[in-house]
Amino acid sequence: MNLLAFDTGTERMSMAVSRAVDGQTHIWQHEALGGAQASTGLISHILDLMQQADLALASLDAICFGAGPGSFTGLRTACSVAQGLALGANVPVLPMDSLLAVAQEALLCDPSLVTGGVVTALLDARMNELYAATYALEEGRWTTVQESCLIRPDALGGYLQGLQQKWAGPGPWSVAGNVFMEYEAPLRAVVGAGTPYACVHALPTARAMLQLAPCELAQGHAVDAAQALPRYVRDKVAQTTQERVAAKAILAHGA
Repeated sequence: MNLLAFDTGTERMSMAVSRAVDGQTHIWQHEALGGAQASTGLISHILDLMQQADLALASLDAICFGAGPGSFTGLRTACSVAQGLALGANVPVLPMDSLLAVAQEALLCDPSLVTGGVVTALLDARMNELYAATYALEEGRWTTVQESCLIRPDALGGYLQGLQQKWAGPGPWSVAGNVFMEYEAPLRAVVGAGTPYACVHALPTARAMLQLAPCELAQGHAVDAAQALPRYVRDKVAQTTQERVAAKAILAHGA
């Protein structure tokens, strides 16, 4: 299967191309700084990867992009580039759940999850909040235990306890994402040393999206370019000065 995947919703911009050659899948990957830099370098990096793979955009089975949740600007960048490339090449677009990609990347980083487990994916939502979703791995496929939502770092313990009561399937339980340094103080008691949760630093990478894409395509999740939209969990994307000062005070008190 010929696929292009990219994510620009976090601090790292990730992209990859897969191409089937003589029955074997070959992958070309690239990572760079995300954030504001993503909008200036994404297209040139994509075209370079496509050239390395000797693959035309029109030969793609789908263009996959990280639809969120994530950075507001980053999601808009990924969506607009996916739409533009797909319209020009007349190929379908596959919006990918960014938190599910975090869970898949955690699986790649920690093979012990292959035998089955539950992963809570967390991404920094800024404003002293986390994007959270939880997935269970069953027979090589992910099942959604808890849809994407916003939680505060100090509410993670209650969130995980509620999930354990809700989900009766097998473990192990893992927490994956990019939040462990930024929110170290409020998270330490929940996922620190001596707790039952394994911690995996993971981002929504393009390689993870490439692994998820065949199943997503088989389930009919591809859409026309005009229908490809970001998935927002919050409408408000910035804090007032007063709110930022209050958030810093909360973090300082927690430390």
